[in-house]
Amino acid sequence: MQITVTKNPNPGTMPPVDKLGFGAHFTDHMFVMDWQIDKGWYDARIVPFGPISLSPASNVFHYASEIFEGLKAYRTEDGTVQLFRPWDNIRRLNQSAERMGMPLVDEAFLLEAIKKLVALDQHWVPSAPGTSLYIRPNMFGTDPKLGVHGLHEAKLIVILSPVGSYYAEGMNPVKIMLETEDVRAVRGGTGFTKCGGNYAASLRAGNRAAEMGYSQVLWLDGVERKYIEEVGAMNVMFKIAGKVVTPALTGSILPGITRRSCIELMQSWGMPVEERLLSIDELLGAIENGTLEEAWGTGTAAVISPIGLLNYKGSEYVVNGGEIGPMAQKLYDELTGIQWGRNADPFGWTCKLPKE
Repeated sequence: MQITVTKNPNPGTMPPVDKLGFGAHFTDHMFVMDWQIDKGWYDARIVPFGPISLSPASNVFHYASEIFEGLKAYRTEDGTVQLFRPWDNIRRLNQSAERMGMPLVDEAFLLEAIKKLVALDQHWVPSAPGTSLYIRPNMFGTDPKLGVHGLHEAKLIVILSPVGSYYAEGMNPVKIMLETEDVRAVRGGTGFTKCGGNYAASLRAGNRAAEMGYSQVLWLDGVERKYIEEVGAMNVMFKIAGKVVTPALTGSILPGITRRSCIELMQSWGMPVEERLLSIDELLGAIENGTLEEAWGTGTAAVISPIGLLNYKGSEYVVNGGEIGPMAQKLYDELTGIQWGRNADPFGWTCKLPKE
């Protein structure tokens, strides 16, 4: 399948770096392709960024047939633009599609489409420290017919957004509240997918936490309500008695790309890493006996988000004196060093694009 290109006749201008924020501004072009059950994917095209037309009866509006991904492009010191582990995001998109009963994509083709789109708009990749180009692939059902049924039509769009530094005022530890009422996902459900419904279901608890002055919610499992799962929209890790413990991927947790990168980095450093069930009782016990050394979240947007305080049933527990721990800082420095090309990439994680 060929990718046609229609250039935007009215290209925009990237805002000043201090006005970028996250996901508020978009580049000149987007990638689009359509799918029908009897013909597969077709009409792959790069077109000017802009509104799309959908029937009000489209499946996505009524039955949440939607999945997405999030990855980034970075500008290195020599001006080169590179992606970070894009093949892993595309593979995860297919894993989400399979679970949600949506069409799979040719992974090599989508990677080439993303590279072509980013290359076309690479002048939108900012160069200031901490900035990057956020890449959002999004697939959704477009069947113009009500009724719960398998998809017959779908659309895949990739849009690009220049984003500012996640830590505008420095990487300060966040305060999180352990959620005891709502649950995010259950095993056998869609928790391991990156679908919009998972995020929508988390908003009520997130709003409650924000009203009480907390930045994130720490989720427990949906059955026994005792095992740690995720923090906010990120995976979570704890350094306990010299070992790093992170919840196992049991089917209700997103298999994060940053999570995997952190595990592989720490293993290469000789740091013991355990992927297993971690109960809230074990975590609180580690806080009380002083063996919890530090905690942090991992994700594409923030990379590493240190945790400085945990609220559980009204009691607050300070982690590492409310300061950034050495492991969280080391992971952040090494990962961002690889992403922005300051450090060597011995893992083959980066994908460089030709210069303009």
